Amino acid sequence: MKASLAVGIAVLALTSAVRAEPVRDVPIQPHAPPLSQYLDEDWMLPVSSSLLRPGAVTPRALDMPGLRPFFLLGSDPRSLSWLRKNSPRLQAIGAVGLAVEVANIEALTRIRAAAPGLVILPVSGDDIAARLQISHYPVLVTATTLTQ
Repeated sequence: MKASLAVGIAVLALTSAVRAEPVRDVPIQPHAPPLSQYLDEDWMLPVSSSLLRPGAVTPRALDMPGLRPFFLLGSDPRSLSWLRKNSPRLQAIGAVGLAVEVANIEALTRIRAAAPGLVILPVSGDDIAARLQISHYPVLVTATTLTQ
């Protein structure tokens, strides 16, 4: 029960911001402990997102004031390379990762090992993909931009 509540709150916070009114003064905790420290995530896997696949993302402007930066990625080589390259920037802006294509706990562990210190949660990305009209990952979403 606690596990599903924790995951539900994390997903609700990110997905509701995509459609919500601007949020002001939200504290950011860039170095929060990983969810796996509190629960066994194996029950959440595998995670797949039928609306998303690895590929190129066309950058575009967004207007979602108050949205906390987050990124979508999978366990594929393209995502892991992108994560390693962008990890310092993602940490600097306090971005939270959503692993939207993860077969098992070993794959999730590989993703997290590519960017120690970042919070990365296994979650289906279909709702976010539909709301943001995207079909590829890895992608970084901020209040003002959608980029790769």
